[in-house]
Amino acid sequence: MSLLLQSPLAHARRLARTVTGGRVGGASPLAGRTVLVTGASSGIGEATARAVARRGAHVLVVARRREPLERLVAEIEAGGGRATAYTCDLADGDAVDALVERVLAEHGAVDHLVNNAGRSIRRSLALTHDRFHDFERTMAVNYFGPVRLTMGLLPAMRAQGFGHVVNVVTWGVQLKAPKFAAYIASKTALDTFGRILGREAYGDGVTVTNVRVSLVRTPMVAPTEAYSGRGATPEQAAERLVRALEDRPITLDTLPGAVGEVANLVWPRGMDLLFHLLDRRHPDSAAARGEAGAERTAG
Repeated sequence: MSLLLQSPLAHARRLARTVTGGRVGGASPLAGRTVLVTGASSGIGEATARAVARRGAHVLVVARRREPLERLVAEIEAGGGRATAYTCDLADGDAVDALVERVLAEHGAVDHLVNNAGRSIRRSLALTHDRFHDFERTMAVNYFGPVRLTMGLLPAMRAQGFGHVVNVVTWGVQLKAPKFAAYIASKTALDTFGRILGREAYGDGVTVTNVRVSLVRTPMVAPTEAYSGRGATPEQAAERLVRALEDRPITLDTLPGAVGEVANLVWPRGMDLLFHLLDRRHPDSAAARGEAGAERTAG
């Protein structure tokens, strides 16, 4: 149903959520909602699932590994929350289609979708000439999988007149940091997809938020020695995602990312030089040079 054709009561409720930052009567707008979180077996996804469940949502947790999902569901339910586990490899298109079919059959429309699962690779292009699969793998998990899942769930969101998609991307979309060509390109594609989807589905009550996260201490960044002990905790990142889910802004940026984006526009050659110097100062990790496993996937 078009947003313009909804009842005055529904419109008033939506307006109240907007004016109060997404909260009506002091309760989280997530209470009673169905929230699907991908990459929920560890890191940001796991922390987000816990946080969402504490706010009264029924959280559907998705990842490739069954065992950690089952532990997570048990812990959420022991705390009085509601959770359901689904295993799926987002790089497998048929598996994504099967997930969509099952979720819609068992729960109806998903109210909030958190596209969190991802693959990160930190490797110079100079070491990537014979590794085109770096680009194929990151696009499969970071772009094609989330887009396929979103498109599968979107018609039901439109039909009920409400839906929200949160894309977990990166501040690299704004900074364009060296050694992350495959990763940042895939996340930039998802960021752009989300912005266009938000505009096309605006009249149907479906919104999109791109959360551009900074460095977070998760297993995905563990192979890079320079990141050891650095960055936000998964719980801190999850609180930002909860804010995105409740308030539904268009984007949620970090201050350094926003400053870097402006600097890239007003001083492009200077930023090229700055990042070139930083790139030379921080060489490829042992993992990127092939001395250890270089790629980690969330979920």
